[in-house]
Amino acid sequence: MPNRKVYISGDIVTEADAKISIFDSAVMLGDTVTESTRTFSHKPFKLKQHIDRLFQSLKVTRIDIGMTADALMDITLDLLEKNLGCYGANEDCWIVHNISRGLSIAGADPTVQCSPATIMIFTQPMDLRTWARFYSKGCHAVTAMSRIIPSQSLDARIKNRSRLSYTMAEMEVKLVDPEAQGVILDVNGNIAENKGANLFCVKDGSLLTPTTENCLAGISRKTTMELAEKLGIEVKECRIQPYDFYTADELFFTSTPYCIMPATKFNGLPVGDGQVGKITKQLLASWSELVGVDIVSPAEQQLKG
Repeated sequence: MPNRKVYISGDIVTEADAKISIFDSAVMLGDTVTESTRTFSHKPFKLKQHIDRLFQSLKVTRIDIGMTADALMDITLDLLEKNLGCYGANEDCWIVHNISRGLSIAGADPTVQCSPATIMIFTQPMDLRTWARFYSKGCHAVTAMSRIIPSQSLDARIKNRSRLSYTMAEMEVKLVDPEAQGVILDVNGNIAENKGANLFCVKDGSLLTPTTENCLAGISRKTTMELAEKLGIEVKECRIQPYDFYTADELFFTSTPYCIMPATKFNGLPVGDGQVGKITKQLLASWSELVGVDIVSPAEQQLKG
């Protein structure tokens, strides 16, 4: 076990010693909000934006962690500094925040807390091998049979650890293709999101992405939109149907670990000419320029290694 450290509710311990109660609401109810940030050259990318979004989720879910966003930022940077010696010069990492409501009593009222909130922060190596080959050949995007939880039940902008619905959807697309990457629709048949990513398509030179009425307001999503606008590419947030993906010129996913993952097939049919598209490549290059790191090469090196 590497000598990486973990922060748990005021204590810094080794990964081997990191424990929470089996009665924590994270375990009992999946009652946990979360954020995942990554580093580039050991520097966190948009950590403040991730922590700000975490505090928005905390507010809506009424979880009080007893500290400010600035204090949590300081704790996070301190933990990262303690763990940097565990990572090679060319090895980046996740920074993960999981915060639950604390100890929970089984009974009529799930909102009753027996303790302060449980704050969990850890870092882990950024393993990109699963996605690496898709940068050059593109992935197969497949729609799941299950639908996204409607925003009337749980707003997708609350980033939480209740992931069973996403996992079930991903199991469904793997029945079609073991390497498929899931596309989840909403109850009206509109494109929503992936289990951990936002979705974009290119049609007639414009970049289209679903509105946040049915998907996470992703930070990688926003970064991609900002880069597109700098490149002079029109961006439209709108309702998108599977038909639009079938007839798109390009298709890709955006998420914290891989930034942009091209898709060259949708439900078995080629997207555009079946190759990674020009605008997707432009956006990937702009991402690399923004973060000062070639995004693709380290992932492909991991796959070879």
